[in-house]
Amino acid sequence: MPDSISNMVNVKICGLSKPADVQAAVAARARYLGFVFFEKSPRNVSFDEAAELALDVPAGVCKVALTVNAEDAFLDALIAKVPIDMLQLHGSESPGRVRDVKARYGLPVMKAVGVKEAEDLTMLESYVRVADQLLVDAKPPKGGVLPGGNGLAFDWRLIAGRRWSLPWMLAGGLEADNVAQAIAMTGAVQVDVSSGVESTPGVKDAAKIAAFCAAALGDRPG
Repeated sequence: MPDSISNMVNVKICGLSKPADVQAAVAARARYLGFVFFEKSPRNVSFDEAAELALDVPAGVCKVALTVNAEDAFLDALIAKVPIDMLQLHGSESPGRVRDVKARYGLPVMKAVGVKEAEDLTMLESYVRVADQLLVDAKPPKGGVLPGGNGLAFDWRLIAGRRWSLPWMLAGGLEADNVAQAIAMTGAVQVDVSSGVESTPGVKDAAKIAAFCAAALGDRPG
């Protein structure tokens, strides 16, 4: 599983659904690849599709399964079929549920928490002792059906200078044009993108993936 490297940002490209998406993300030096298992998402993939996609992921790149309030039976089937490296819990899972999932599957767990105002940071703290990583995301809009991938950002000043005792990843409304500013403002060394590298919802754009990773990694255009 990727570790944070000094002066190096780890990029996660989430919502991959085609072999070309995986190839583009790997070529752009993403260190986490996310596969969505949530039927309401335009990025949803089946277990069979994800298993095929995983074959194209080289060693050293972390394969992340995003689920939303999934029950044990669903996770049992997922893990039996798809060779993943990490579970991302992106629903309203409690700290106790995070602890139980870790114990049951023996896989690292990333817990996503939506942020809109300062009070939401308290919720983040409740997962510090049970999760392996935190995903600090923007809260979905009221009435929205998707817990993430909405292309919304939160006020990054809320977490400027904040640190947690476990690795964390910044998400929400990131794209090539703003990711460097987001990193500079928050001190994030890991960033996650989904809708920000798409041409239409659920359709990844290889050029946008390359541009996002270049911006996050501080590359200069040739």
